[in-house]
Amino acid sequence: MTVQPDHHDGRTGFTPPMRAPRELRAALRTHGFPGDMEQFEEDLDAADLDDLTAVRKLTQHYRHRVLLRLDSVGSAAVGRSTEDVMAEMRRKLAEAAR
Repeated sequence: MTVQPDHHDGRTGFTPPMRAPRELRAALRTHGFPGDMEQFEEDLDAADLDDLTAVRKLTQHYRHRVLLRLDSVGSAAVGRSTEDVMAEMRRKLAEAAR
């Protein structure tokens, strides 16, 4: 098992159990982004289950997505449009060039 980083800074105060595949699936169904559960199953089906490093990376990826979804700041950042992010980057670059 790996220790999950505290991406949500305790903002929600809640982290669902995700130590076993069954718990991760439940967390994805309840707290994941739309389509995460289906994509997790597809990725897991395509993974070489004998490659424990690949399986660990895959499960960490989806654990982090649940944590991101539970973090209001992180969830809002994921929901930003490309145009909004590009406008912010242009604004910051213009300020730095001054």
